[in-house]
Amino acid sequence: MLKRSIGNTGIQVSVAGFGTVKFGRNQKVHYPQAFTLPSDQAAADLLALARDYGINLLDTAPAYGESEERLGKLLKGQRQNWVISTKVGEEFINGDSQFDFSAQAMRDSIERSLKRLHTDYLDLVLVHSNGEDLKLIEQDEVFNTLAEIKARGKIRAYGMSTKTVEGGMQAVRLSDVVMVTYNPHQSGEQPVIAYAHQHHKGIFIKKALASGHLNKLGAKQDPVKTTFQFIFQEPGVTSIILGTINPEHLKHNIDCINSVI
Repeated sequence: MLKRSIGNTGIQVSVAGFGTVKFGRNQKVHYPQAFTLPSDQAAADLLALARDYGINLLDTAPAYGESEERLGKLLKGQRQNWVISTKVGEEFINGDSQFDFSAQAMRDSIERSLKRLHTDYLDLVLVHSNGEDLKLIEQDEVFNTLAEIKARGKIRAYGMSTKTVEGGMQAVRLSDVVMVTYNPHQSGEQPVIAYAHQHHKGIFIKKALASGHLNKLGAKQDPVKTTFQFIFQEPGVTSIILGTINPEHLKHNIDCINSVI
């Protein structure tokens, strides 16, 4: 699978990344159907399949329930094969999301992620925005905290999973990678992608397939392929995060991506 560089970080990632929210959380998620968390064997098989197809990017977060802990066990002996991206700022505790963007909370979160993932460094750490992107950047100074942690060698690069165009633009200016929502039904953050491309920064795409609600996209042919064609028309896109736990869906998604780039 084609790989692209995340700006000037020296990190290369596959144009499809594997999202692992469904490895650890099935409460208060916005998918069209309920699902059961995969067994350890099923999760291991999915990771092996992703790897066989050339995927090297894994997306996780403390807000994804048990995802980090499960990945830490499943990736034993495989750390060198993966670029691991996790997040700070949001935790999912006792069935509810809780946010804390203080410097100490972010430091503590990263230490927990290192332990859960059984690694001594994290490739990427993104601020898991609560929607107040500009406040987090300008008042809470989240990137200053991440820069300090990067200087200590615990993370290689950092950015934000944003929810606003203004916040996305500022995140492009001050960090390495920005994760935005982008698909034919939700294209309002396109200016962030274009801006990142101009400034040689990375862009990850979340909700590429509208969290499973493809019927909203109105595609007449294969909605998955049509969607990926739409997304990869933007030269600023580094990687699309795929969050399925269905092996056939994963295969189809990857085949569609490979056919359009």
